[in-house]
Amino acid sequence: MNKRLIYLTPLILAVGLGFILFTAIGKDPNHLETARLNDPVPAFELTVLADQTTAITHDALKGEVRLLNVWATWCPACRDEHPYLVELAESGVNVVGLNYKDEAKAALNWLATLGNPYTFNIYDPRGSLGFDLGVYGAPETYIIDTHGVVRFRHVGVVNEKVWIEKLKPIYESLGKQG
Repeated sequence: MNKRLIYLTPLILAVGLGFILFTAIGKDPNHLETARLNDPVPAFELTVLADQTTAITHDALKGEVRLLNVWATWCPACRDEHPYLVELAESGVNVVGLNYKDEAKAALNWLATLGNPYTFNIYDPRGSLGFDLGVYGAPETYIIDTHGVVRFRHVGVVNEKVWIEKLKPIYESLGKQG
Protein backbone atom coordinates (compact mmCIF):
# COMPACT_ATOMS: atom_id res chain seq x y z
CA MET A 1 0.00 0.00 0.00
CA ASN A 2 2.80 2.46 0.88
CA LYS A 3 4.61 1.78 -2.42
CA ARG A 4 1.44 2.58 -4.36
CA LEU A 5 1.04 5.86 -2.46
CA ILE A 6 4.66 6.77 -3.16
CA TYR A 7 4.14 6.26 -6.89
CA LEU A 8 0.77 8.09 -6.99
CA THR A 9 1.86 11.17 -5.02
CA PRO A 10 3.87 12.75 -7.90
CA LEU A 11 1.00 12.06 -10.29
CA ILE A 12 -1.52 13.69 -7.96
CA LEU A 13 0.76 16.70 -7.46
CA ALA A 14 1.33 17.05 -11.22
CA VAL A 15 -2.40 16.92 -11.97
CA GLY A 16 -3.09 19.50 -9.23
CA LEU A 17 -0.39 21.84 -10.50
CA GLY A 18 -1.62 21.40 -14.07
CA PHE A 19 -5.14 22.37 -12.99
CA ILE A 20 -3.90 25.50 -11.23
CA LEU A 21 -1.84 26.57 -14.23
CA PHE A 22 -4.68 25.82 -16.65
CA THR A 23 -7.14 28.00 -14.74
CA ALA A 24 -4.65 30.90 -14.60
CA ILE A 25 -3.66 30.94 -18.29
CA GLY A 26 -4.98 33.94 -20.15
CA LYS A 27 -5.90 35.95 -17.08
CA ASP A 28 -4.51 39.44 -16.62
CA PRO A 29 -2.44 39.40 -13.42
CA ASN A 30 -3.05 43.14 -12.96
CA HIS A 31 -6.83 42.82 -13.17
CA LEU A 32 -8.57 42.90 -9.83
CA GLU A 33 -12.31 42.78 -9.47
CA THR A 34 -13.90 46.00 -8.29
CA ALA A 35 -15.80 45.21 -5.13
CA ARG A 36 -17.67 48.51 -5.30
CA LEU A 37 -18.43 48.55 -9.02
CA ASN A 38 -21.80 50.26 -9.59
CA ASP A 39 -22.12 50.97 -5.87
CA PRO A 40 -21.88 54.38 -4.22
CA VAL A 41 -18.57 55.37 -2.70
CA PRO A 42 -18.82 54.14 0.90
CA ALA A 43 -19.91 56.68 3.50
CA PHE A 44 -16.93 58.29 5.19
CA GLU A 45 -15.92 61.32 7.19
CA LEU A 46 -12.27 62.21 6.92
CA THR A 47 -10.37 65.47 6.56
CA VAL A 48 -8.86 67.45 3.71
CA LEU A 49 -5.10 66.88 3.42
CA ALA A 50 -4.35 70.60 3.16
CA ASP A 51 -5.25 71.30 6.81
CA GLN A 52 -6.35 67.99 8.39
CA THR A 53 -9.18 69.83 10.19
CA THR A 54 -11.75 70.49 7.47
CA ALA A 55 -14.16 67.55 7.41
CA ILE A 56 -15.01 65.92 4.11
CA THR A 57 -17.60 63.23 3.39
CA HIS A 58 -18.68 61.04 0.49
CA ASP A 59 -21.02 63.84 -0.62
CA ALA A 60 -17.95 65.75 -1.88
CA LEU A 61 -17.62 63.12 -4.62
CA LYS A 62 -21.05 63.86 -6.08
CA GLY A 63 -22.02 66.40 -8.72
CA GLU A 64 -19.26 65.88 -11.27
CA VAL A 65 -17.54 62.95 -12.96
CA ARG A 66 -14.19 62.50 -11.24
CA LEU A 67 -11.11 60.36 -11.16
CA LEU A 68 -10.39 59.31 -7.58
CA ASN A 69 -6.67 58.62 -7.47
CA VAL A 70 -5.27 56.65 -4.52
CA TRP A 71 -1.67 57.77 -3.91
CA ALA A 72 1.06 58.00 -1.29
CA THR A 73 4.59 59.33 -1.01
CA TRP A 74 5.89 55.86 -0.09
CA CYS A 75 4.66 54.51 -3.45
CA PRO A 76 7.29 54.55 -6.24
CA ALA A 77 4.66 53.92 -8.94
CA CYS A 78 2.72 56.97 -7.71
CA ARG A 79 5.77 59.11 -8.46
CA ASP A 80 5.86 57.60 -11.97
CA GLU A 81 2.24 58.51 -12.70
CA HIS A 82 2.21 61.93 -11.00
CA PRO A 83 3.44 64.02 -13.97
CA TYR A 84 0.73 62.54 -16.17
CA LEU A 85 -1.95 63.30 -13.56
CA VAL A 86 -0.72 66.91 -13.54
CA GLU A 87 -1.06 66.93 -17.33
CA LEU A 88 -4.61 65.51 -17.13
CA ALA A 89 -5.63 68.09 -14.55
CA GLU A 90 -4.21 70.90 -16.68
CA SER A 91 -6.32 69.64 -19.60
CA GLY A 92 -9.48 69.89 -17.47
CA VAL A 93 -9.85 66.37 -16.08
CA ASN A 94 -11.30 66.45 -12.56
CA VAL A 95 -8.87 64.48 -10.38
CA VAL A 96 -9.45 64.00 -6.66
CA GLY A 97 -6.72 62.55 -4.49
CA LEU A 98 -7.03 59.95 -1.78
CA ASN A 99 -3.80 60.21 0.19
CA TYR A 100 -3.55 56.68 1.53
CA LYS A 101 -1.73 55.59 4.71
CA ASP A 102 0.71 58.45 4.44
CA GLU A 103 2.27 61.21 6.54
CA ALA A 104 0.57 64.55 5.92
CA LYS A 105 3.79 66.57 6.00
CA ALA A 106 5.47 64.32 3.43
CA ALA A 107 2.37 64.43 1.20
CA LEU A 108 2.14 68.22 1.34
CA ASN A 109 5.86 68.53 0.52
CA TRP A 110 5.38 66.12 -2.42
CA LEU A 111 2.56 68.26 -3.84
CA ALA A 112 4.50 71.50 -3.32
CA THR A 113 7.52 70.03 -5.12
CA LEU A 114 5.91 67.96 -7.91
CA GLY A 115 2.72 69.93 -8.51
CA ASN A 116 -0.83 69.35 -7.34
CA PRO A 117 -3.18 67.79 -9.90
CA TYR A 118 -5.98 67.31 -7.37
CA THR A 119 -9.06 69.50 -7.00
CA PHE A 120 -8.89 68.35 -3.37
CA ASN A 121 -7.22 65.58 -1.40
CA ILE A 122 -8.95 63.30 1.05
CA TYR A 123 -6.53 62.44 3.87
CA ASP A 124 -6.85 58.76 4.83
CA PRO A 125 -3.94 58.13 7.23
CA ARG A 126 -5.33 54.84 8.58
CA GLY A 127 -6.58 53.59 5.21
CA SER A 128 -10.20 53.29 6.35
CA LEU A 129 -11.74 54.63 3.14
CA GLY A 130 -9.20 52.71 1.11
CA PHE A 131 -10.20 49.53 2.92
CA ASP A 132 -13.91 50.21 2.33
CA LEU A 133 -13.23 50.80 -1.37
CA GLY A 134 -11.26 47.56 -1.61
CA VAL A 135 -7.93 49.24 -2.31
CA TYR A 136 -5.25 46.63 -2.90
CA GLY A 137 -2.40 49.14 -2.96
CA ALA A 138 -1.36 52.41 -4.48
CA PRO A 139 -1.76 53.64 -7.11
CA GLU A 140 -5.33 52.85 -7.95
CA THR A 141 -7.73 55.09 -9.82
CA TYR A 142 -11.52 54.98 -9.73
CA ILE A 143 -13.97 56.73 -12.00
CA ILE A 144 -16.81 58.19 -9.94
CA ASP A 145 -19.99 59.37 -11.67
CA THR A 146 -22.07 62.46 -10.83
CA HIS A 147 -24.09 60.49 -8.27
CA GLY A 148 -20.99 59.35 -6.38
CA VAL A 149 -21.12 55.82 -7.82
CA VAL A 150 -17.97 53.85 -8.66
CA ARG A 151 -18.05 53.07 -12.40
CA PHE A 152 -14.53 51.76 -13.02
CA ARG A 153 -11.34 50.80 -11.20
CA HIS A 154 -7.82 50.79 -12.60
CA VAL A 155 -5.02 49.21 -10.58
CA GLY A 156 -1.58 50.57 -11.41
CA VAL A 157 -0.06 53.61 -13.02
CA VAL A 158 -2.20 55.96 -15.09
CA ASN A 159 -0.23 56.95 -18.16
CA GLU A 160 -1.19 58.15 -21.63
CA LYS A 161 -1.98 54.65 -22.91
CA VAL A 162 -4.16 53.77 -19.90
CA TRP A 163 -5.94 57.12 -20.14
CA ILE A 164 -6.68 56.86 -23.86
CA GLU A 165 -7.56 53.16 -23.97
CA LYS A 166 -9.36 52.63 -20.64
CA LEU A 167 -10.23 55.68 -18.61
CA LYS A 168 -11.00 58.47 -21.10
CA PRO A 169 -13.84 56.66 -22.94
CA ILE A 170 -15.64 55.93 -19.66
CA TYR A 171 -14.90 59.36 -18.16
CA GLU A 172 -16.19 61.15 -21.26
CA SER A 173 -19.28 58.96 -21.68
CA LEU A 174 -20.27 59.59 -18.07
CA GLY A 175 -19.72 63.32 -18.56
CA LYS A 176 -22.13 63.32 -21.50
CA GLN A 177 -24.79 61.56 -19.41
CA GLY A 178 -24.42 63.87 -16.44
